Amino acid sequence: MAKDKKKDKSDKAGKKARKSDKVKQIEAEMAEVKTASAKLVSPLAPAAFPDLPAIEGVDFASASAGIKYQGRTDVTLMRIAPGSSIAGVFTRSSTRAACVLDNQAKLAGPQDISRGAAIIVNSGNANAFTGALGQKSVDAVTGAVAKKLGMPIERVFSSSTGVIGEPLKAERITAVIDQLAGGLDPAGIAGAARAIMTTDTFPKGAFAEIEGEGGVIRITGIAKGSGMIAPDMATMLVYIFTDAAIAPELLQKFLSARVDGTFNSITVDSDTSTSDALIMAATGRSAAKPITSASSATGKAFSAALDSVMLDLAKQVVRDGEGATKFVEVRVTGAASKADARKIASAIANSPLVKTAIAGEDANWGRVVAAVGKSGAKADRDKLSISFGDMVLARDGWRSPDYDETKASIYMKRQELVIGVDLGLGKGEQTMWTCDLTHRYIDINADYRS
Repeated sequence: MAKDKKKDKSDKAGKKARKSDKVKQIEAEMAEVKTASAKLVSPLAPAAFPDLPAIEGVDFASASAGIKYQGRTDVTLMRIAPGSSIAGVFTRSSTRAACVLDNQAKLAGPQDISRGAAIIVNSGNANAFTGALGQKSVDAVTGAVAKKLGMPIERVFSSSTGVIGEPLKAERITAVIDQLAGGLDPAGIAGAARAIMTTDTFPKGAFAEIEGEGGVIRITGIAKGSGMIAPDMATMLVYIFTDAAIAPELLQKFLSARVDGTFNSITVDSDTSTSDALIMAATGRSAAKPITSASSATGKAFSAALDSVMLDLAKQVVRDGEGATKFVEVRVTGAASKADARKIASAIANSPLVKTAIAGEDANWGRVVAAVGKSGAKADRDKLSISFGDMVLARDGWRSPDYDETKASIYMKRQELVIGVDLGLGKGEQTMWTCDLTHRYIDINADYRS
């Protein structure tokens, strides 16, 4: 009997050991898959990061603080010269991160532009839903930057992106402040674009320039964003810099006016983050005369150039949508109102059924019909028309007589698609940009915290 018990224990121990070995093998295989996946770059990515012109009055530095991963550049510091105006637009989420609330408070009152300014950004931890500790971490980080760079803490802005609900170890960031300050460089913007990435597969940058009165005005920007992207000013971090001379109030007007048609017109998965931030600085270092009116010739040119930079960055975010293989433009026309057009465009762009059909290259326009119907906007079946590219698939409440399934299927194999919907009811229009929904999106988000 004793021998039998020993044998049973031995068998159980052997099974446990074999199970443990199997678990280790599976974990090792999963780690290999994750490592290989992390190296994948979106098939929709630009050929290369653009050669962004330096903006006089702005310096950049990046470092590795080990916030989530060791050996990964995850903190960036941006120093902005005295005399610069700052503007910002932030998420409307009711669970905003501590850094967002802090930035909003700092931008709520008059600005003392005679002092310098700075932006400190970390990836790997969102410092969101962290209670009173969240603000303490913000104060510790921005305070350390203010002390090192010799500026008021009220002029130091911060952003955090990554896992929600985990306390931010501020000491890891403050430990590299000296290193960051010593490495500040006007040409460091490309490194900054990489340091703010999380699940992004490529860094994002854009620029434009115009002829001002008496000199050239340059605008350059970087962004991060790949998942949790939905129109609500929108789920990403964006930093834009110009050497134009613009007062804070006017700079804010320029920025706010361009948001709805750019960052609030994209979606990847209909989810909104706690940490969205778009911060813009105008250093006034251009030889051009100050811009004092949005309606002046220079003001209009500046607004158009800013719009082009913001839209370029917004589209790059969609092109880097988690797991994306298709870039999709949704054009809604003929709606009863602008608001209705937006409802319909959003319903189509966010529909899992539409997005998975696009991923499977299935010309299932019936799913577009369903999305229009569920949107809550006014629609008339017998006036509705739907097109893919220049092919009209449905009109007058019925499948088009010219519909060709083969041609439609061939069109769906393209990397860039246009879905058109005309309501035939009015003059309301809206364009939104989205991507397909693939299994890769599940792979990324099923174990995001591990």
